[in-house]
Amino acid sequence: MQDDEKQVGDPAAGEDVVALLVRQHGQIHTLFDEVRLSRGEARKDAFDRLVRLLAVHETAEEEVVHPHARRAFDGGEDVVQERLAEENAAKELLARLDGMDTGDPKFMPALLSLRDAVLAHARAEERYEFAQLRRSSSRARLMTMAKAVKAAEKMAPTHPHPGVESASANMVLGPVAALVDRTRDTIRGAMAKDTDPDA
Repeated sequence: MQDDEKQVGDPAAGEDVVALLVRQHGQIHTLFDEVRLSRGEARKDAFDRLVRLLAVHETAEEEVVHPHARRAFDGGEDVVQERLAEENAAKELLARLDGMDTGDPKFMPALLSLRDAVLAHARAEERYEFAQLRRSSSRARLMTMAKAVKAAEKMAPTHPHPGVESASANMVLGPVAALVDRTRDTIRGAMAKDTDPDA
């Protein structure tokens, strides 16, 4: 009964990792529109929120989803490598935009290029990675992964770090190393609660 009450109060409480990440893809799409349609401080504020959501979303995927996908289904390694290449290309665009004045005439064309890259990447994730994860992983495992993603997002860097698409690569970032350690510890703690023998 308490679980039902939780879900009534928090619609996201019962989400598995695929539902959670697809919902975030929708939020990212909405934020791109908000940035595009706003001006002045409102645009800057919307862009700051977009940068943070993209940074934490990708970090959570890199730490939780991709490692599981690599071994969860046939061809997982190749699927993950393709997604990581897309993520890095988008992060490089985002890092350039992050230092740009949102009122700069070059900002909007760069934003639209980023939007196209990010939305194409999201569609590829949903089609080639998330659909396979849902078919090959138990409900309990997907729920545990959702908890780990939420935990990782609380600890993730708030700005993009191009070239950092794995835990081992993250460790060379010096100033970010302690943050990544905490993120990984948080993820391990959340994932350790998974007692699913099929995971």
